[in-house]
Formats: sequence, C-alpha cells, structure tokens
Amino acid sequence: MRKGVKAVWLAALAGTAFVPGVAWAQIADPKPGQGAPADKPKAPPPQADAAVVPIVPDKEFDAAIPALSDDINAPLESIEGFAPVQTQGQQAAEVKADVRESFEDASAEDPEFQQPLPALADFKVEPAAEIKAADTKAVTIRYKTVLEGMNEIGLDDRFKALSALEQGDGKAANAAMVAARAREDEKLAVRLMQSLGYYDGTAISTVEQVPKNSGNVVATVTASPGTIYRLATVKVVADPTVPAGLIERELNLNPGDPIEADRVQGAEANVSLRLPQQGYPFVKVGQRDILLDEDVYTGDYTLPVTLGPRAVFGDVVTQGRHQALSAEHINLLRRYKPGALYDVRATDDLRDALIATSLFSTVSVEPVRTGEPGPDGTEVVNVLVRQAAGPPRTLAGEAGYSTGQGIRLQGSWTHRNLFPPEGALIASGVIGTQEQGASVTFRRSNAGQRDRTFQIQASANHSDYQAYESYTGTLSVRWSRESTPIWQKRWTYFYGAEVVGSNEDRYNFNRGARDRGTYLIAALPGFVGYDRSDNLLNPTRGYRIKANVSPETSVRGAARPYARLMLEGTYYQPVSSSIVVAARARVGSIPGIARDDLPPSRRYYAGGGGSVRGFGYQELGPRSPDGKPVGGRSFNEFAIEARYRFGDYGIVPFIDAGQVYEGIYPTAQKMRFGAGIGGRLYTNFGPLRVDVATPINRQKGESKIALYISIGQAF
Repeated sequence: MRKGVKAVWLAALAGTAFVPGVAWAQIADPKPGQGAPADKPKAPPPQADAAVVPIVPDKEFDAAIPALSDDINAPLESIEGFAPVQTQGQQAAEVKADVRESFEDASAEDPEFQQPLPALADFKVEPAAEIKAADTKAVTIRYKTVLEGMNEIGLDDRFKALSALEQGDGKAANAAMVAARAREDEKLAVRLMQSLGYYDGTAISTVEQVPKNSGNVVATVTASPGTIYRLATVKVVADPTVPAGLIERELNLNPGDPIEADRVQGAEANVSLRLPQQGYPFVKVGQRDILLDEDVYTGDYTLPVTLGPRAVFGDVVTQGRHQALSAEHINLLRRYKPGALYDVRATDDLRDALIATSLFSTVSVEPVRTGEPGPDGTEVVNVLVRQAAGPPRTLAGEAGYSTGQGIRLQGSWTHRNLFPPEGALIASGVIGTQEQGASVTFRRSNAGQRDRTFQIQASANHSDYQAYESYTGTLSVRWSRESTPIWQKRWTYFYGAEVVGSNEDRYNFNRGARDRGTYLIAALPGFVGYDRSDNLLNPTRGYRIKANVSPETSVRGAARPYARLMLEGTYYQPVSSSIVVAARARVGSIPGIARDDLPPSRRYYAGGGGSVRGFGYQELGPRSPDGKPVGGRSFNEFAIEARYRFGDYGIVPFIDAGQVYEGIYPTAQKMRFGAGIGGRLYTNFGPLRVDVATPINRQKGESKIALYISIGQAF
C-alpha cells in the first residue's frame, strides 16, 4: 500500500510515468550557455529496472515521511513536520539566482527596427477580396414508397393515410431521414395489423437504390400479417339484468369473431350507450382483459361491468343560485312521465329544450339516486337540473340592400324573461329607403305546452314602393310552432287572427288616375310546413314544403271576402363534397275578389332578392298606364342554383324565372328570366349573401343590373 502511494506522489512531482517501486526524475533540456552537460541522462528501458539505482532509497523515503496518527479525530500535524524550514536569507538567495538566470544580455537589435515609421498617408488601404459563401442550399433527395403485404388484409389506404413516408411526399434531406421514416412505418404496420387481430404480424423496411448507384431511392415496407386471432370465449362479469342477457345482446361479440380493435371498442361503447336507454343510468364498463393463446391463435375475452340500479323517472329538482326557470315549468318541457323506465334520450331531449330557451349561461341535466324503491325492483331517480341564468336582454341588428328596394336596416331589443316563465317583450324598428316602421311584441314561449308559442303584436308601418304607398297599422295574435337554428323541427305551423287598417294609393283604372283609399282588413292566417332539410340557414340535403292559407275580408265601402293561397317547395341535393344543387318552385292565387278591389298591399308581386333575381323589387307583372306595377291575383316563381363552397367562401351561379298574372291562375305564360352569380361568406350565424343578376331579354324600364345583399341563402 505504501509503495503505491509513494510511486504516485513521486510521479506527480516529476511529471513522468513511473514503474511501481521505482521513481524517475526528468531533467529539462538545458539552454546553451548555461553549463549544460554534453550528454543528457536517459531513462533505461523497462527491462533494466533492476539495475537502476533509485533517486531516493525506500528507507530514506519512509523515514522522511512523518508518522500518521491512527486517531482520525487527532489534530493535524504542523507543516514543519513535512518540509525543512528555510531561512529568509536562503529564500532571498534562491530568488536572486532565478532573477539572474532570467535576465541575460539581449542580443543586438535588428537595424530594421531602428528605422522611422512611414507616414500614415502612404498606407494603401484596399478592401479585402470578397469571399463568396458556399452554396448552402439544402440538398434534397427523392424517394419512392413501396408497400407490400397490407393490401391483402385491406389496410393499404389506412396505412397510406398515416404513413410517415407518405406524408414526406417523397422528399427528404438525406438517406438517414428516409430510413428513420421507414422504421416508424414498420411500427405503424405492426400496430395496424394488430388492430385487425394479426397479433403475430411483423414488418421490415429497406431503403436502397434501385438499380444500384442510380440515385433512385426506394423505401420498401414489407408486412407479414400471419394468422388472425379470433375470440375463443366471451365472458361478461356483471350482476343479472332485466331482461336477462341484456349486456351480452348489446355487446354482440361472439366466439369465432376476429379480435379487431375497432369492433371490440365499438361493442363496449354500445353497451355504455344502450344500457342507459333501457333503465340503467349509472352503468360503468370496466377494463377488458384478453388472454391470447399463441398455439391456437385465439383469445379469451372478459369484460367487467358495474350495472348500478335499474331505475324509473322521479321528480325534477333544480339547483343554482340564479335560476331562470322553476321546476314546475321545466316539468312542462319534459317528454317523459314520472314512473316510466329511465331513458337517457329523454334527459338529453330535456337538456336540448332548455338550451333552446336561450335563458341560461350554463345548464346541465343528470340523474341522481334517491334510494326510494320503484316498481318491479327498480329505484326512483330524480332528474337534477343545474342552472345558471344568463343575461336576459339582447340587442340585435340586420342590414340588407337590393336594387329597387334600397337599404333596409332593422334593429330590436328583447327581454326574454320579463314576464316569467319565458314571457318576452320585444321592441323593434325598421329604417330603410322604402320602409319605416316600429312594433312591440309580447311573446310567451312554451305557452301551456312544449314548443307552442303565443304572441301578440302591435305595429305601425310606412311603405313607399314603386307599386304603392301605404300607412298601415296592425294588431295581431298568433299561436305557432316554429323552428330555430338550435332546434330545427320537422313540422311547423301557425294560426291566428289580425286586424289591419291601411291607407294606400293605387291606380284607379275607372278614373284613369291614381287615388288614395283606406281599407280595413280582417284575416285568419294559417301556415303549415314540413322540413326534411339538414340545416335551417344553410341546407345542403333534403327538401321543404310550405303552404299558406289566409281567409280575409277587405272593407272599403263594402265587405269583400277572399282568400290568399300560396304553396312552396324547395329541394337540396349534393352532387359532390363541395357542390350543392338547390331548386325552388312557388305559386300563389287569390280567389274571390277582383284585382282592383283588392288592397294593393294584399296583392301578389314578383321580383327582387327573395323572388326573381335580376329584376327590381315588385318589378314584374302588369303595369298601370303611368308605368308602375299594379300587382296581380296569381304568380309563379322558379329558381335553380349551384352552390359551390371552398372553405369559408362560396360561388353560386343561378337562374330565376317568374311572372305575375291578373287572373287567379298562374298560367306560366310570358315568363321572365334572370341570371346571375353570387358570392357567399359562411359565418357561425349563417352565410352572408351577395348576388348580382341581370334580366334576360330585358324590356324597357327594367333594371340592367340588380344587386342583393343579405344574410342567409336565397331559399
């Protein structure tokens, strides 16, 4: 031990390697003039170690080292015990000797250094030659991806959709990157094969130039699926159900079925979905276990399921600091009866109905256990509605423009729950080039029953159209069932009554001049609609049918009864992922009264953005001798357009047709056509529409170009 310590210490001092047991000294090369010996001593070769005399014998070395105490807690020895003490005189003498050796006489200075420096102006400063940077453009190699073995099990398309090689688009910075992508695709291929039950599947990738040294890199992923694994047994660990075997039936996994990941996960999800629809609101599906047998390529499947109690509906209870609706009114919205077997679809429907009221900032619906026994071994569960009332007031605005009608601005203020429950007060106003008006409306939603709305409205309106000018006051009452963007309904309707007083001008054909008259109109309007479209504001598939019937009586000197009838159908058909063809047909008739006895505001007109585009508002149909439209007792309209959408934008070419007739039958004679193109900007609240159209075979006095701007599709 001590020999080792000694050798290391000496080697550190001398700066040389050492042989155990022997220390060597290294002598620096002496400089000329310093008394250097003619020959330097050299260390003997290793084999001569035994003949070499050590610089310090072992005994002398051991004697020079102070003895160390065995007590680790003893104080350290003084430094004097390790090295001899030098006097100050000895130290000074050594320093002086070193100084003398360091400062010898310098050699004579080169005469060149004694010359004066040249003048600064004589220096020629030239810019350094420009060094062109090396071309740092990244080198890109191209490669081709080849997949083998996946097509036979139907995984080609799925692999290509997820492949790192395919996503690289055949380009990479270097071959190492191609190889890394290929290795990732090996793992992907194995995962995909296992997802279909090929648990012994393997994959290998190669990256090579084909042919060699051609520069054509080919990355090949070769998959070997092996034998598919199938279910040997299917076991469900759960309490008995009513009816018996309910879980197994909804799981629908059977021995012999391939162990496909998508199918197994879908079967388990179906249990979670279907059992709450059949009386088990608290069911929980546990973690599956599949034990594979590699010898026979089968797996034993086990699924634990916690059922919870079989339940029936109880009461509705509410929770929340700021509640918009009481439990009593919420009971009006539910479509189930207390005591009925629990069905989660009924609670989802109730939640949708609550959201449609627009009275909540947050609302949730969930079952809660009561512990009360129900019929047939069930437990009564209450429906808990957690609610937080939202802001009840709304300001809304709408703007539009069309040729012939001009600008139209409409705004409204609504308090949706001023008269609880769901009693709204609405004040609205219209300002436009040809229309000004105001109205006040009281509306109670879900009035007495779900989805029924009761409404009373009073309005005053001034209209100044090319066909007529009128000052109108209206008082109306209506019951309705309507669609909203949140809750689109298949069947809609309204019925009601209204009384209208209107002062209007008209062209009096008996006098050959325009005159004014006051009409009192009583009407019983009704409407029914059937909607099979997929969206209220932007339909892309399906159809709609609407029918209006309004028995009316107009009084101006004498009472004249008549009926206003209208039928409309629209159809929407996608022809590709981005193009929808939409078509519309609409006809109307007013039997029972002569046209000239009919108030101008109750006649039919055609032309405009919601009618026949390419023409001004109310521009089509018969005209008076002064050149203004007079309207008619029947009309027909047709339209077809192709709605092409790309992202949030769209282009819509269209052709419209229509005409207004004096008689009660729309004869389809003298049809007028308009053609144009529109642009769409799709937003969260519906498409913003801009259409430009022109009449085909334009007649004198008709618009050359018509522009329409509004929100929503034309139909």
